[in-house]
Amino acid sequence: VQLQASGGGLVQAGGSLRLSCVASGRALSSNVVGWFRQAPGKGREFVAAIVRSGGATVYADFVKGRFTISSDNAKNTVYLQMNTLKPEDTAVYYCAARGSAVTVVARSSTQYNYWGQGTQVTVSS
Repeated sequence: VQLQASGGGLVQAGGSLRLSCVASGRALSSNVVGWFRQAPGKGREFVAAIVRSGGATVYADFVKGRFTISSDNAKNTVYLQMNTLKPEDTAVYYCAARGSAVTVVARSSTQYNYWGQGTQVTVSS
């Protein structure tokens, strides 16, 4: 397993969750890690990404001001802090990593080489 995502669960609207993504194996050398989500019947969409070496971050417009991506390089872990959750945030959340030579974030899922198994986030109204 290259990436292990965890931290999902059931929360009421307005609540918070923190997702974690732990890298192992070849994914350890990846510098760019992103979070994507997929709701039932919809395609996978970009949420946020971080360049682990410099800390640069990029967010989808629909999460700006509510979600924060961060990295603890000593723990090989990337976090997604999700606040003020809405029912429309309900989805399976995946973390993904780009190749080790890449230092630029990307919004397209096809640009990511390694994927975690996903963690379910359900927000009730």
